Amino acid sequence: MVCVNRYSDAPAAIAFIKNFGLKHGAIASSVAHDSHNIIAVGTDDDYMSKAINLIIEARGGISLSSPTHQEILPLPVGGLMSADDGYKIAERYSHIDQLAKSHGSTLKSPFMSLSFMALLVIPHLKLSDKGLFDGDTFQFTSITA
Repeated sequence: MVCVNRYSDAPAAIAFIKNFGLKHGAIASSVAHDSHNIIAVGTDDDYMSKAINLIIEARGGISLSSPTHQEILPLPVGGLMSADDGYKIAERYSHIDQLAKSHGSTLKSPFMSLSFMALLVIPHLKLSDKGLFDGDTFQFTSITA
């Protein structure tokens, strides 16, 4: 998993996550509570980079990158919303959600789950652009082997 700061040039924060179930490819989103940086999860760096770059190019959104698909639902209004017709956006969201599931995600709502991986105020470990945050102790943490 990676968190990329949308507002300044800074190194990406990186952590491991389990149980997203992706078999190949990556998903990413700028709907990442509370700061709405870009958060991504995937099976390799190349697909995560492609998913992140789709969001950067669209100035926000949710994306999927895989060997067979490069998909973006642009959300250019603050990285959270679109000025397009709501029914059209809902249809596109359903499509990209189904794609994530077809790429192995076993989660009921992969993009919603991803958005909460950056919400620091809920337990347990979360990832921000500044690194891992322990929601139980409310402190940034470092994991050492």
